Amino acid sequence: MNKTKGFEKNAGFFSVVLCVTMLLPAVSFASNLDKLKTYFLNAKYDEAIKEGENILSRQGYSRDMDELYYLLGLSYLKVGNFLRASDIFEIILREFKESGFKAEAKLGLGDTYFLRGNFTEAEQQYQEILDKFPEANLKAALYFRLNQIAVKKGDTQQAQNYAERLKQECPLSPEVRIDKDIVLADFFYTVQVGSFSKSLNAQNLVKKLKTKGYAAYLEKFESAKKTNFRVRVGKVNSRKEAEALVKKLALEGYPTKIFP
Repeated sequence: MNKTKGFEKNAGFFSVVLCVTMLLPAVSFASNLDKLKTYFLNAKYDEAIKEGENILSRQGYSRDMDELYYLLGLSYLKVGNFLRASDIFEIILREFKESGFKAEAKLGLGDTYFLRGNFTEAEQQYQEILDKFPEANLKAALYFRLNQIAVKKGDTQQAQNYAERLKQECPLSPEVRIDKDIVLADFFYTVQVGSFSKSLNAQNLVKKLKTKGYAAYLEKFESAKKTNFRVRVGKVNSRKEAEALVKKLALEGYPTKIFP
């Protein structure tokens, strides 16, 4: 009888020890994830990456690790490692079928393409979010990005359409409040024909172009290292008009570049 009670007592003790032992990795993971979050929220992205990669090397695969992957992907995106960020976002989409971060991961994946200049693939990713995740609270971010892609492609009408959708459907979003002047501005094309370090040289060229009947003007651009005075011609509504202006100016020997 005493032996039986002793056995039951030992079995109970070992059960408690086993439960505690099994909980330790989960507690450790949560603690390390909180540490990664702190690094990320304080814009210490290199430290966040180091912490995240250390967790992955110790933890292995787990269904609860999608948040870790997402923060790690964002950190790589912040430091400009777009290929690694892309790989991580794709892991979330491929391996974590029920993840609550799928829409955000797809947005991050689209951003890696956008920042690499692959606007066609970025646009496809953003459109898929609108189609597949209509419940996700990402509409403002998507309209803003699609607006910027349209600008990059020279599709002024499409850019204006997305700007209006952003303004009408998400009037209180940060994209409207913070970037209002950029997103909702009237779009136009102009042709640059010169850039000078001295204002006088730029002014002389503007005068010369105006005597020839061109709508020339000067814009001042300042950076941390220097100031440039750029001479531009025209503010037209379509890229086709800008290209016609380029041909005309090029025939007169001016170097040309269309903006935006």
